[in-house]
Order: sequence, then structure tokens, then C-alpha cells
Amino acid sequence: MSCGTSVPSPGCTDALTWANVVPVTDRPPLDLDRLVTPTDWSVEVLDEAPSTNAVVADRARSGAGEGLVVVAEHQTAGRGRLDRTWETPARSALTVSVLLTPRAPASDWPWLPLLTGYAAALALRRLGAPAALKWPNDVLLEDRKLAGILTERIELAGGPAVVVGIGINVGMTADELPLETATSLAVEGYDVDRTELLSALLERLRTEYDAFERGELGALRTAYAGACATVGREVRVELPTGSTLSGEATGIDEGGRLLVAGPDGVVPVSAGDVVHATIT
Repeated sequence: MSCGTSVPSPGCTDALTWANVVPVTDRPPLDLDRLVTPTDWSVEVLDEAPSTNAVVADRARSGAGEGLVVVAEHQTAGRGRLDRTWETPARSALTVSVLLTPRAPASDWPWLPLLTGYAAALALRRLGAPAALKWPNDVLLEDRKLAGILTERIELAGGPAVVVGIGINVGMTADELPLETATSLAVEGYDVDRTELLSALLERLRTEYDAFERGELGALRTAYAGACATVGREVRVELPTGSTLSGEATGIDEGGRLLVAGPDGVVPVSAGDVVHATIT
């Protein structure tokens, strides 16, 4: 994976105590015999890799086709936005990358990271964790970052492709988390089987990607906005220019941009780090 997986909550003290004593030996490997995947996608599980995004990109340049899925049991140099890097303990996270070759217009491709985050949130909800989204594609649990997405466009001989990286903190203890604003399923008290999570994730990703390829962006926009905890919140956006924008996040536009009602009116934001105002 190559994405930022890297927000305590009321009533989580017991979960924190429990999570901190889970021994590493209780982190089983993925069970390929139980894994359910889309019929025309292929899954490769590696014991260790620096970055699954990099592995998938290399495989693509060597001729691999759409639907290649690479999972690392131990990712040693995961990459996120702004070239942030981190390492996750072996079998403590779900780190996975998928090769996609969209036929949809390139102008629609900004929706790919959003639909991936939405698919991850749906997969987690299916397994009992009430995940929500923070624009554009962070997955939250108890308003802390549980998972992140990084999509990278690569140029191939047959045309451009996209590597979609997903990282979900599954069994990491509080001490193992990379940031104070991060969390894991274990820390929040959710006992989720990584094999079941991977199956659910790939199923939802394939479903949302197929809808994207059919041009069903209106439905995706509505569904995404409904799952996005940013919409309706007071936010501060740290823009790539170094400036900040504060206001209410009022919605998502047709291009997947966040609409922020600031002092000078509604501003569409295409990139930036969003900070949610604290709910009192």
C-alpha cells in the first residue's frame, strides 16, 4: 500500500487497555483459502514490501493488467500524501494496492480516491465498525483516522493507469500508531478479521469502480456526501499555497471538490488538509 493510514473517544479506556496488551502472536496471517475476490482480479500476498503501490507500479510496467491486487503482510516504507512515510508492524494493518486502467474520461479521475475511501468505509461498516469519511479520502472511526488512500497515475505503453493504495489500521496498539490523531480497530474495541476485511474491501471497491466506469457520478456524489463527516462541519483547510480557508463545508461539487462557505462566499477546494472543528 502507499497511502496515509496514518482520531481517544468517550468510553474507549477499556479498549485502549485491552489493545495495548494484545500480543503480536495474536496477529494471524491472511488466509487465502477464505479470501473472496472479484472473479477477474488477481491477488498476490507478499510477506514484506517497502510499498505495495511501488510493487504494483513495477508489475504494471512489466505487463500486468487491470485488477492486479498486491497485499503486504509487513509494509516497511509506506508512502502517503506529501511523501510522508511510515512502517506498520507485521500483520497489524491491511495494506493493499490495486491496478486500475479506467476507460472513463480523465476529467472524472479525481473521483477515484473518493470512491476508494467510500468503498473502504462501506466495507468497514459491513463488518460492524461505524466508519465515516473526511474529505477527500480519509476514513475515520470515532473522529480519528483509521485508514487513508493514495492514488497515483502511472504512464504505461498502452496508456495511463492508476494505482490505488489503501491502508487500514487493524490490530495496531495505541503505542504503535504513527500519530496521536490516528486510531485502529483494536484500539476502538473492534475485533475484525483481516481476511474478511480484505474480501469486503475488494468487493466494494469493484462495485464502486464499475459504477464509476458506467458514468454514475451523480449517484456516487450523493452517496459519498452522505457518508462524509466533513459535510456540514466547520472546517479549516490548509491549502497547498500555504494559506488557510475557514468556514462551513456545505457539500461536494460535480468534480469531487469540497465546497467551503467562507467569509468571501463559497469556495471549491480541490486539494488541501482539512481539520474538523471540535464538536462541543
